[in-house]
Amino acid sequence: MITTTTQSSLHRWLRRLLLATLTAPLSSLAAGNVDTPAQGFTGLDWSVVIFYALALIGIGVFYSRRQTTTEEYFVGGRSVAPFLAGISLYATMFSTLSYIGVPGEIVQNGPVFVAAGVAASPLIYLIVGYLAIPLLMKLPVTSAYELLEKQLGFSVRLLGSAIFVISRLVWMAIMLYVTAKVLVTVMGWPPSWTTPLCIISGLLTAVYTVTGGLRAVVISDVVQFFVLLTGAIFTLVFITYTMGGPSAWWPTAWVDHWAPQPFFSMDPHVRITVVGTFVGAIIWWVCTAASDQMAIQRYLSTRDVQAARRAFLHNCAGSVVVTGILGLVGLAVLGFYKANPDLLPASMAFTKKGDVFFPHFVSHFLPSGVPGLVLAGLLAAAMSSLSSGINSTITVIAKDFIDPFRKGTQPTEASQIKIARYLAAGISLAAILGSQIAGAIPGNLIEVTGKTLHLMLCPLFGLFFMALFVKFATSYGAIVGAVYSFMTGLVVGHWDLIIGGDPVSFQWITPTSLAAALIFGPLFSLVPTKGISRLRLGGYYVAAALPWVGLIAWLR
Repeated sequence: MITTTTQSSLHRWLRRLLLATLTAPLSSLAAGNVDTPAQGFTGLDWSVVIFYALALIGIGVFYSRRQTTTEEYFVGGRSVAPFLAGISLYATMFSTLSYIGVPGEIVQNGPVFVAAGVAASPLIYLIVGYLAIPLLMKLPVTSAYELLEKQLGFSVRLLGSAIFVISRLVWMAIMLYVTAKVLVTVMGWPPSWTTPLCIISGLLTAVYTVTGGLRAVVISDVVQFFVLLTGAIFTLVFITYTMGGPSAWWPTAWVDHWAPQPFFSMDPHVRITVVGTFVGAIIWWVCTAASDQMAIQRYLSTRDVQAARRAFLHNCAGSVVVTGILGLVGLAVLGFYKANPDLLPASMAFTKKGDVFFPHFVSHFLPSGVPGLVLAGLLAAAMSSLSSGINSTITVIAKDFIDPFRKGTQPTEASQIKIARYLAAGISLAAILGSQIAGAIPGNLIEVTGKTLHLMLCPLFGLFFMALFVKFATSYGAIVGAVYSFMTGLVVGHWDLIIGGDPVSFQWITPTSLAAALIFGPLFSLVPTKGISRLRLGGYYVAAALPWVGLIAWLR
């Protein structure tokens, strides 16, 4: 039996041990040595990372033996367990952008964005689970965009597929670049290592994705989910013990450098509001869950509607848990540097680049072995997203851009799997190349995501909305609606560059873009286009573009 005295002694011993691990780093930083990680990467850290990498490759090799049909390769034979599919979905959508971005948002701007997003989870589950998933599971498809052809024609199918492929390539490129930059910070390596790290991360992910198909991706996603979760928990526990308990880092008042974040505001220049974040989270998940191949592929990998709904419930639960823990990590890291301002390098400030604080803490203060675990978590967040992006993208390319144009004898299952693997290698290379220009986008990670990926979110959803809910929808109306949706998001998101003046909050991108898709798609479907010549139809498209040309010219 453990007595109270024993527990107290154990607590003191653990705290002395944790403080002892900080003695050297703190002394080094106090002397002014802040540019290089104080402890470096030890053999134990490298062992953790190498074991993790080998485990992923082993998963791919193991499941490669089961890849005998395209059904198995692309959708896991439609027999993946709901828990695995749900956790895989969350790990897929949760990348390094979130792993570093959530604590960074807390440090720089406060908890409103994170807390309001988590609060929206129950409503997101109800909308997606009981409205979107039953509709999607009725479709005997592999690529989600096959539905668009059945309702609106082949041109709309190609447009939807193209939007998805472009958005995922941009997403994978940004994610690889951010991961490499964070690794450079954690390791204390020179910036020139960013490119080699992008290549290594991309190639390692490609290996198990190419060989193992969707089932290997799902299993590795689940493994990576628990790796990244463990890394975040270790960081939180370490800071808590080091500082003497949660009360030492928990803020008791609104932090001075956090900008005001009101409950609601119609001022487009207010960066964050509670209502804006709540609504934005719902829009993002509904649009993603109902039109993104990576999400739909997870539903299709389960056996029925009930299983798919349970999978999405697991996804929502995972989102709440991980986002909540990372939010606490952000508060803890902020509290640590607030309590130790002399350890803050001159190049770092709370009011800018909050994304660097979590990696800096990992590289300078965590004891041997834990940086390796956090590094594995960073790799997990990146690789789970990259592997799913690769798998879903090759599914769309194979089903939407190759199969419809095949003539003559159809290739064998083995041949199609071989082609899919070649495509996976090509997509991996494209993501690696794209990562080299991803650093040009300004803003923190939350803003970068909003100004790039969210531009294509609502246009893609608009196509599905037209196909499923607008009975009089036409291909012309759907395409023009998607273009109007994209242009609306582009102008709002990059107002300061296109129009001039103060930037508009990134939170206005998805609501305005979605409104444009839902209004202009049905509106332009009322234009009579049935039976007209291609030349005349082309004139209609030109006429539809003129208002945007005139608007931008007038505003500038």
